Amino acid sequence: MRRRDDVLNEIRAQPDVEVLIVGGGINGVGLLRDLAAQGVGALLVERGDFCSGTSAAPSRLIHGGLRYLETGEFALVRESVEERNRLLMNAPHLVVPLAVWVPLNSWWAGLARAPARFFGWTRSPGRKGAIVTKLGLVFYDWFGRKIGGVPRHRLVSGPDLRRAMPSISKQVKLVAEFFDARLVHPERLTLELIADAERDCPEALAASYLALVSSEGDTVTLQDALGGERIQVRPRLVINTTGAWVDQVDAQMGVHHRFIGGTRGAHLVLRHPLLARELGARMLYFETQDHRICLAYCLTDDLVLLGTTDIRTDDPDDCRCTEAEIDYLFRELGIAMPELPARREQIVFSYAGVRPLPAADGTVAGAISRDHSVRLLPAQGDRPFDILTLVGGKWTTYRACAAQIADDVLARLRRQRRVDTAQLPIGSGRDWPVDPAERQARVDRLSTTSGLAPALVALLWDRYGCEASGVAAIVATTGAAAICDLPTYTVGEMVHIAQHQRIGRLADVVLRRTLIAIEGRCTEAALRMIATIIGGELGWDAHRQAQEVAGTLKLLRQRHGVQIGSRIADL
Repeated sequence: MRRRDDVLNEIRAQPDVEVLIVGGGINGVGLLRDLAAQGVGALLVERGDFCSGTSAAPSRLIHGGLRYLETGEFALVRESVEERNRLLMNAPHLVVPLAVWVPLNSWWAGLARAPARFFGWTRSPGRKGAIVTKLGLVFYDWFGRKIGGVPRHRLVSGPDLRRAMPSISKQVKLVAEFFDARLVHPERLTLELIADAERDCPEALAASYLALVSSEGDTVTLQDALGGERIQVRPRLVINTTGAWVDQVDAQMGVHHRFIGGTRGAHLVLRHPLLARELGARMLYFETQDHRICLAYCLTDDLVLLGTTDIRTDDPDDCRCTEAEIDYLFRELGIAMPELPARREQIVFSYAGVRPLPAADGTVAGAISRDHSVRLLPAQGDRPFDILTLVGGKWTTYRACAAQIADDVLARLRRQRRVDTAQLPIGSGRDWPVDPAERQARVDRLSTTSGLAPALVALLWDRYGCEASGVAAIVATTGAAAICDLPTYTVGEMVHIAQHQRIGRLADVVLRRTLIAIEGRCTEAALRMIATIIGGELGWDAHRQAQEVAGTLKLLRQRHGVQIGSRIADL
């Protein structure tokens, strides 16, 4: 990928753009990638880092949405299951199958209300037993039959259940097992889509830390959040994919409305080896006392992701996990796994995001549709361009959502679709060796050609897949020494990130280009060393490096609940 400064230079040189996409989360990036495949050079701008808003705060799952069947959204479930299976094929390096266990306390609960939910007469959630869950999973499997990708569901009970998960509540009579998928690194998948777009269409551009601040006549003003410069562009069409912020962004272009009524979802990352060992390769997907859904699954051998909440909020920046949410998640986990309670000192990272759900006053939060829609805001007054505003959208269905919007854009530009993105491999998913033996052979060959230790090459392969050879070449020439307090990261890998992954701030490195922060491995010494390396590549002086370290420490402490060393003064 080109450096950010190079992208800004191209924007300055060519202010007339066919399509301006505002918002660098997964839906905006997915649209950029689809249009690039059709030869349309859109410009995407994002006020922060790519995938730093709601797209960075999911449950890290690619799922069909089993609970959407309860609210009668069969079309959404079908689309989600099909897109899940496509991602398993197109991004096998970042999307992997995950067994899901649903604890069930009864056979018959919810059966009387099932017809009302099936026909859409009610959307209120309620308790579900084995029969209702079994019927839902039959549909779930049926929807995924075309593309395939995961095993069919089954019921597990008796000795098999207790042997596999002995600490599960004694109230549980059986579990329903089905398969969805885990998104290993959401931010990396987003970045790989940007790289794919810019590779296929040189006119496609993506600029981080470039915010839309106003529009007047045919001109939209963008502001560089890092340098302060204002840049003006003249788009033929604007597409607002800013998620929970779409109302605010449309208002900056003179259009006032209320499309979004968001809910906050919070997650905790726990260092809980006993719980991780018992969960193993399974996700526990359990109903709460208030008929919501919580989940718990392993990120590593000793880290567990626990989520999520569903709390109404009108503030898209309301993205901090509260003490009340921690209490709620701990209480519900304690009911599901009473012998393995969680404690606050086990929290190594927390995060929250606001789901961009359609405004639906008076509706139970869990019953608000997770489907997406596109609203047309026609040209008016002295604004000659239309605005398309995306309401809703979710990680799993981002490709289908992007294809829908791209078809609209192509029709407006009088162009034909020439590529179906349903079959396009993503980033390092190209030429991915399905056979583990072949993957090991590639690691061995790369170790020999690069001169790097096999263990280090295996780590690079896990992170970068088929792009690992380029990273290994940089590590071999710039330094294989480990980062302070981070033995699995090297100086050379940080050089690669600085040179090729469009960094704007130090926080981008530890929160999105790597898994350092979410895995609870960030220390002040590590941050200072990374800042020195990144700063050397990007031209940061000592003062800027110190600012970046202080700002990142503050962000980790205040937004993500990370406990790092001594306190620093407020900036």
